[in-house]
Amino acid sequence: METASRTLHLMGTIIPMWVESENPESLLDVAEAKLVDYERRFSANDDNSHLMHINQSAGVQPIKVEDDLFELIKIGKEQSLIRNSALNIAIGPLIQEWRIGFDDAKFPSQSRIDELLQVIDPADIVLDETNQTVFLKHKQMSIDLGAIAKGYFADKIINYFKGEGAKAAFISLGGNVLTFGDEPEHTDGMWRVGVQNPFLPRGNFVAAVKIKNQSVVTSGIYERKFVWKGHTYHHIFDSQTGYPIKTDLASITIVADKSIDCEIWTTRLFSNNALEAIEILNTLDGIDGVAVTTDGQMAYSNGLKTKITPVQ
Repeated sequence: METASRTLHLMGTIIPMWVESENPESLLDVAEAKLVDYERRFSANDDNSHLMHINQSAGVQPIKVEDDLFELIKIGKEQSLIRNSALNIAIGPLIQEWRIGFDDAKFPSQSRIDELLQVIDPADIVLDETNQTVFLKHKQMSIDLGAIAKGYFADKIINYFKGEGAKAAFISLGGNVLTFGDEPEHTDGMWRVGVQNPFLPRGNFVAAVKIKNQSVVTSGIYERKFVWKGHTYHHIFDSQTGYPIKTDLASITIVADKSIDCEIWTTRLFSNNALEAIEILNTLDGIDGVAVTTDGQMAYSNGLKTKITPVQ
C-alpha cells in the first residue's frame, strides 16, 4: 500500500485529500475530476451549471437532471420541509438578494424581503421521480444547495475510495472533514479534528475531537458577515422573517458517520439556541455536536465526553 495527497482549489475553498491504496495517485486523479464535475453542475453561482438551468426555468418548465443532482435536491427538499428547521434549499432568492459574503452585499428593503418570502417555500419544488425532473412553481424561485452540497460530495469521494479498495482516506471540503480507516500517525488509529474557534482566525481551535470513519462539520456566523449601519448580519437566514437568524450560537459542530448528515444538522440546529441544540443532540443516535455561544461558552453532547479535548 502507498499513500498520496493532493490539494485542490475548487468551490471557492481549499480541498486537501489523502488516500492509502495500491494506486493512490490514480484514485486522486478520478476524485479531482469528480469534484471539478460537481462544481460545474451543482453551482448556484455559475449561470451555466445544471442547477442554474433549473433556476432559470423557474415558473416555466420542468428540467430533467442527472441521478446525483436529483438525489441531492430530493434530500434537501425533505429536510427543508421539517418543522422548525433552519435548512431551506429554496432560500436562494434571499441569499442572492442579500449577497452576504460577496463584495456586492446589500441590505434589502422590507418590501423586497416581503416579496421574496412568497417564493422560498420548499414545498413549491416539484420533483417527478418517474421522469427525474425538477420544477420550481414560481418565476423568482431558485434552489441553493450550499448548505448540504459539500457534505454530499465528501461522502461520494470517500465511497469511491472505499469501492476501489483503499485502506484509508481523508478529505476536507472547506472544513467539511470526512475520514475512513486508520490515521497513519497515531497508534490508536483515531483522527484528531480541530473545532474552529469562531472568534479567532482559521486554524485556531476551541477543542479537538477524536474520530474514526466519521465526519466533522462546523457551521457558524463568523466567516460570512455584512455590516450595515452598525449592525452585523450573518449568512444563515430565517425563512419566516427573511433576515439572518437571531441566535446565541456562534457556531455548531456536528460529528456523524456521513458528512451530509453533519451538514444537515449544523444548519437545522441554527433555529435553536445553544442549550436547545445540545438537548436535541442528546436525543439523537449517532449524531453528536459541539456548540459555541456568542459570549464564548462551549458545550458538547454526551456522546463526545470521551472523545473531546478542550483547548486551553
